[in-house]
Amino acid sequence: MIEIPTDLPAEIVPLSWLLGVWEGTGVVDYKTGDDDETRRTHEFGQRISFSHDGLPFLNYSSYTWLLDEKHTPLASETGYWRLDRPAEVGDRGPGMLPGEGVQPFTTARAVEILRTPDDGFNIEVSLVHPSGVNELYLGRVKGPRIDLSTDAVLRSSNAKEYSAATRMYGLVENHLLWAWDIAALGNELRTHASGRLAHVD
Repeated sequence: MIEIPTDLPAEIVPLSWLLGVWEGTGVVDYKTGDDDETRRTHEFGQRISFSHDGLPFLNYSSYTWLLDEKHTPLASETGYWRLDRPAEVGDRGPGMLPGEGVQPFTTARAVEILRTPDDGFNIEVSLVHPSGVNELYLGRVKGPRIDLSTDAVLRSSNAKEYSAATRMYGLVENHLLWAWDIAALGNELRTHASGRLAHVD
């Protein structure tokens, strides 16, 4: 059973079912070329954390490891999830500047204005990878389902080629299921990885 805290900032309530620590396993199944000889597959363990610190966004981190004898570290990423809306005078920033006047969207009634015609909310997700890749996703949360696609990908000069991605998250029978498609290493968007995680904290 997922328990939703009662003291959340109003803007993260549509994402509140993600809060907590999730752990489980997944599989990578990605073809780096056009034939099955280029298929790379392996199973991995994963731990994801969604938290908040009183600000109107979720803090996110993910750590994965191979399911081998040594639990060899595989990948990690960190970032922020929030509702996608224009910045207003009362919002914090840029940098460490405080907002001016009343902070917007602090009540459930105010957040309802942001609801889309199909009964969801537009969201924005910023992710940073230690391999030199930064992703900005735009998407939608509608009930216990989230669909995301990259709006921008920024790569350092030393990062491997990676140009676009989509992700899907859903809450199914109290498990967090996700799927991630990527366009990388000269390929168009194709299946990359998926996982199933249980709520552990």
